[in-house]
Amino acid sequence: MLFIITLILIASLGYLAQTTGLCMVKGVNQAIKGKPMFLAAILLSGTFSWLPLLIANVTLGLGTQVSHQATWFSAVGGLLFGFGAAVNQGCGVSTVSRLTRGETAMLVTILGWLTGWVLLASFIDKVESDVYILPPSMHFMGMALLSILLVVALFRFNNDNKKLWLSMLSIGMMASIVFLYEPHWTPSGLLKDISLFVWYGNEQQWPSAERFLLILSLILGMLIAAIFTRAFVFKWMTIRQAVRHLFAGILMGMGAVLASGGNDTQLLLALPAFSPAGLIAVLCMLLGIYVGGVASNMTVLKVN
Repeated sequence: MLFIITLILIASLGYLAQTTGLCMVKGVNQAIKGKPMFLAAILLSGTFSWLPLLIANVTLGLGTQVSHQATWFSAVGGLLFGFGAAVNQGCGVSTVSRLTRGETAMLVTILGWLTGWVLLASFIDKVESDVYILPPSMHFMGMALLSILLVVALFRFNNDNKKLWLSMLSIGMMASIVFLYEPHWTPSGLLKDISLFVWYGNEQQWPSAERFLLILSLILGMLIAAIFTRAFVFKWMTIRQAVRHLFAGILMGMGAVLASGGNDTQLLLALPAFSPAGLIAVLCMLLGIYVGGVASNMTVLKVN
């Protein structure tokens, strides 16, 4: 029964991610144009994740979220991931969203992710930094204060921004509940364990069937949203697009290894845990997206 509920939650998450256009690249592009609201909503989407965590902590005795010290791996990984996402014109979750909208080039991006993970599979255990210990009381108090400030701010937003923020916060809330059931459910988490299996050949590292079903449920939710909103348009890729997205995917995969997770893990798990490593990784992802966007625009101008 608990697994069925989790499947429904993650499908709902996928639906909202599709309809809101959840994407850090989109958020950065809008912020550059003087519209930072979308990016702010993405970055703070996990604000209320402490609620289900607190309930689980009190009722089930589960521990708090684990955070890590920042290292240069966090920064370099974030930059690589962000640059690759800019070239791909989509981050981790939005790549899956675009695939469910019929963009076949995203299959090559996903292949690139896996390739990047496999290339650096031997570094996965080496890049994880020391645990950053934050007392649970401080964590919950900090998140509660941030939540109160955000609720007050919501009353001052117009209807469109309220809808945006409520959708993003719902995504973060549902993701936190799913994390309690399966801490490694994210697409980047699945690719990490697949790469470890490919590299080491250890059958124990192959993800469980449940984790594949969770990702399929995420995809199903996104596909239903794409069909319902009539956003599904099948698009074949050209050879040039395939090369571009393979390169972008490899950068994203390598960056996710060094940063100990893609943007999905950083936004929905690391930031709400007040992880220094997650904060540095996300800031560097934003910088990488900006630099990658500038580089891509310069390339287009030269071609034209």
